[in-house]
Amino acid sequence: MTVACPRRTRCARPLRALLCAAAALLVACNTSHPPPPGTPVVTMGNLTNSSDFMSYIINIDSIALKRSDGTVVTPLVTPVTVDLAQLNTLSELVEAPAVPEGTYTSAAITLDYTSTQLVWFNINGETLSATPSTAAGLGFTAVSVIVTFDPKNPLVIKQNQSVRLQVEVDLLASNELNTATAIVQVQPFVVIRPAPVDATPMRLRGLFVTTQDVPSGFYMNARPFYSQYSALGAVIVNTNAQTYFNINGVVYTGSAGLAVLSQQAQTLPLAVYGTLASVSGVTPSFNATQVYFGASQESQVAYYLTGTVTARSGNTLTLRASTVVPPPGVAALSLTYLDSIPVTLGNATLVFEDGSATPGLTIADISVGQQLTLAGQPVVSAGALASIDASSGFVRLQSTTLWGTQNADGTLDLFSLGRFAPTAISFAGTGTSGHDATATAYAVDTSAVPPGPVITTGELLQVQGNVTPFGAAPPDFMASALTPGPSSLQTLVVDWVNGGSTAPFSSISSSGLVVNLADANLGATHEIRTGPASLDLKSLPQSPLITTTGADQSNLQLAVGSTTLTTGISVFNNAAAFASGVSSAFNGTHKSFRLVAYGQCNNPTTCDTFVASRIHVALHE
Repeated sequence: MTVACPRRTRCARPLRALLCAAAALLVACNTSHPPPPGTPVVTMGNLTNSSDFMSYIINIDSIALKRSDGTVVTPLVTPVTVDLAQLNTLSELVEAPAVPEGTYTSAAITLDYTSTQLVWFNINGETLSATPSTAAGLGFTAVSVIVTFDPKNPLVIKQNQSVRLQVEVDLLASNELNTATAIVQVQPFVVIRPAPVDATPMRLRGLFVTTQDVPSGFYMNARPFYSQYSALGAVIVNTNAQTYFNINGVVYTGSAGLAVLSQQAQTLPLAVYGTLASVSGVTPSFNATQVYFGASQESQVAYYLTGTVTARSGNTLTLRASTVVPPPGVAALSLTYLDSIPVTLGNATLVFEDGSATPGLTIADISVGQQLTLAGQPVVSAGALASIDASSGFVRLQSTTLWGTQNADGTLDLFSLGRFAPTAISFAGTGTSGHDATATAYAVDTSAVPPGPVITTGELLQVQGNVTPFGAAPPDFMASALTPGPSSLQTLVVDWVNGGSTAPFSSISSSGLVVNLADANLGATHEIRTGPASLDLKSLPQSPLITTTGADQSNLQLAVGSTTLTTGISVFNNAAAFASGVSSAFNGTHKSFRLVAYGQCNNPTTCDTFVASRIHVALHE
């Protein structure tokens, strides 16, 4: 077997003489070594409606690809820290490295739990921490997960072309929480597969390079997640007249923002939000809807926090479920989760709304339930971070999601707001005198939402938008989008106890899977989740057929396996091959751990069929 490690002193892809002249900017070009001819564009995410996890911070030590001739290439050799819980609504473009052409049949990803002290869960809108443990009850260190590609859909790297490689760590399929002991049993379930370019929303973080030679756009180097040192391949970013720019705290739109960006220093940080555009060439391209540059994204002096406001008193916020990113050189660059921290605002605090050039925003626009990112200075007490002073910093208001059922008067009975249950939120001060928000009659302004289906009393709704400014309610919330619960992405989850079941399904065929709900080893979890609401499979007339019929056949993700198998987790892209793989897995030796399927019920009441594009069958290790 040959091991081919990419040279770090080599251009990720040829970007002509202009970019090779700026060697340090594009992974240090070295013209004595011609660049390898193809580019796997690694994206990572697990788009769901699930908020089961508040924080799941681990290190990804490496990603390796195995070619059909036995050659192993390691496109990711620099460990990166990631909060996997943040990838349930937004994917990350991780890297775009150059690797030798050929047909790759499998991959391996090393997940490092060495520094993972706690995993934070969302239990019915309340937080709970748990200690990760192996199936044998041992502490976790690092584990390498082998993923075997579908033989009919391997990763093919071609000369001067890119191809998307999607990585998904399915947290629902990987973890079993014991709330009594606060221990979470971890059996990592990872799916890696070639995937089409689609409209998946993504973030691309990295370093600015140049606007030269890019019509209405720029070059940047990928530096994913929270890394401070890596440079993992060049990407072309396209912008248009509607692209929002926040450059060092000043907002621009379209060409005006691009003109200002072109004058900025190279190698400074930026983050771009949008979609993957094209992989037809050796350098992939990205369509940007939002661009955050310099201090609006990160700096050398400020702490950056993302979380949900659950209370406000005067100019002091309570920020919950907060991811804390310290500046370089502080706390060994560690990414931290804080369950709660006070934040002080001031008249000099700058306020922006992500993606909107709304002028005149102030700290009055920050209210309870709002999801946000802020920058400020730490206040330390007894050697620990006690609060954040954002009085000279900034706040970025971000789209917030709520779930609730429709009341007869048009208000909502809240299930959750910004991932938290109403019992975890204080609405004091949110409204005008005597009109503070009420969880059981939460007033949502839907005037900005395009007309849709008629909403009936008692119907479950998912709403995106922003909370009304503090002290100004009602209405309590300004909606930008509204989706009936049955029309949203739903998740079917089943677990098994007593070491699992050797026959968890009453039917396995190319038509789909049917869970045996009478199995003696069936666990307590057997439900279909729609946001924070759940439907017990046992309450249905019959166990539903979990099928791919009716799903997008060009983008199926079907997988079965565990880390202890020689083939690891096997991925399939058609129902017949998947059914064969599942049948082979339950040959009397292997046992089920968890089943997770992502899709929709055909009927919100009877749900005799659950149509899924992603089905994951995790076996016990």
